[in-house]
Amino acid sequence: MSDSVMHRDANGDTPKYVAPELSYLLDRIVNVCFIGAPGAADRGWTLIDCGLPGSASRIRRAAARLFGEESRPAAIVLTHGHFDHIGAVHTLAHEWDVPVYAHELELPYLTGQSSYPPPDPLVGGGAMSLMSVLFPKRPIDLGRHAHELPADGSVPGAPGWRWIPTPGHSPGHISLLRDSDRTVVAGDAFTTTKQESLIAALTQRAEIHGPPMYFTPDWDRARASLKHLADYAPTAAITGHGPPLRGERLQDGLRYLSTHFDVAARPAHGRYRDHAAITDGSGVVDVPPPQVSTRTVLLAGLAIGAAIAVASSIGRRDEDEERRADEIARLSSTASDDDAHDAADGNGAGARAGDVSLLAQTLNESVSEIDAR
Repeated sequence: MSDSVMHRDANGDTPKYVAPELSYLLDRIVNVCFIGAPGAADRGWTLIDCGLPGSASRIRRAAARLFGEESRPAAIVLTHGHFDHIGAVHTLAHEWDVPVYAHELELPYLTGQSSYPPPDPLVGGGAMSLMSVLFPKRPIDLGRHAHELPADGSVPGAPGWRWIPTPGHSPGHISLLRDSDRTVVAGDAFTTTKQESLIAALTQRAEIHGPPMYFTPDWDRARASLKHLADYAPTAAITGHGPPLRGERLQDGLRYLSTHFDVAARPAHGRYRDHAAITDGSGVVDVPPPQVSTRTVLLAGLAIGAAIAVASSIGRRDEDEERRADEIARLSSTASDDDAHDAADGNGAGARAGDVSLLAQTLNESVSEIDAR
């Protein structure tokens, strides 16, 4: 078996193979996973994460290809609740009438209690980092569908799998392990592309990296989580961002990253580099102050300008897209770290870049996808 899987169809609806009874769908820049045997009966499989806003129909079509038109999952399990992993969760949970499971420390961000810590747009040195000031961090409210993961480590609807806490990228981040063949669904505990780079995110260039820097508020815990996964020596892994990897390339890459984490993964500077956000069971308690400087203001302005420019170029197609570009400008002008304490498909790379720059207002508009209040 090849050490890497390079077939990356960001606009297709056909799920791809990772390992026996584990498949994934690339939703533009993020992966959605399906655990279950092909043709599994109704309630005989589990969905892991829910992609970007607007992805519900693609996830349904992929599930139908794998399991049949009438087959629904036994559960949705979230590795964490960042906006690019919960885009379709509200819609799918209601349509399938299915429980959504997450770690207890992730539930405040899924039940309307707390926003996530603010992003750190100056780390990582890429356009995705710069644009992170526009990405949603407000909570959603899944209501009766939200459930805490079983305390015994079992994964609902997925016999033979177990979940482990891998915090750092988010307070209640988890990864899923199958001990029979050491297969891992890692979420964003590590990535297999440089997610801070817009080009890498769009092309899905395969290389092992730490969690996305701009959304990671606790680097000491992230390092401990990565070491745990490296020591596990997985034979195959699918992460939240990037292609699946297998064999020696995966294991050697994880060992190197674990050994050199503070140089290769932890940012050289930044808001959370040395001081983590403080969180508890109710959500965010406190965050370090932003690193305000002329450079900060300049780079934040560049991020906003780049996002508006991309949105504007896409927006010339019709009046609806023009309205979306205007909304980005409005959101950008009011972007602030104060949100930390609030109630807390196109073709090619160009179209996907437009998708990324439009995510902030798409989330707020798509109330059928996300109940962000």
